[in-house]
Order: sequence, then C-alpha cells, then structure tokens
Amino acid sequence: MNTRSEIIKNTLSAAIEHEFIEVLDDSQSHAGHEGAKAGGGHFYLTMVSAEFNNKSRIQRHQLIYAALGDMMKSDIHALSIKAYTPEEKPQ
Repeated sequence: MNTRSEIIKNTLSAAIEHEFIEVLDDSQSHAGHEGAKAGGGHFYLTMVSAEFNNKSRIQRHQLIYAALGDMMKSDIHALSIKAYTPEEKPQ
C-alpha cells in the first residue's frame, strides 16, 4: 500500500517532468492540530524541474497545486514547497 507521501510523489511525477523530487511527511509532528483531526497531513516538497523556468514562485506553486487537485482539499492540510529550476537547485 502506498503512503500519502508516495501518492503525492507519484501524482506530481506523472504531471510535472522533473530532475528531482522529494516528499517528506511531517504529519506526526502536528498531531492534534485542526487539519490533522480532519485527516489532512503536513508535507514538505522539494522539486527541481525545467517546467519552472520563467515562472514566478506563485506560478510554480499553482502548477503543483493543480497537479495535486482534490488531494489539496482532503489528504493535504499543509504543504511546504521548495520549487527550483535546474539552475537554481541547491548543491
């Protein structure tokens, strides 16, 4: 069975061509929070993609949110995003 972080990773991988993707689930650190009570998890995403070229930070986030679709309403309560172009990626 896939974990939510694996499902997020697979969903984004299918929608956005990338060089690197990492999804970390930090939901256990937020147990008892309102979003956690409703079933939504807390995740950290790092992604490197040429599709982010010439896009603002907001446009990059919108691209990711669109790819995740309804998961943003049910499975994900909080998503911290680091979206880089290949030229911007940290070493």
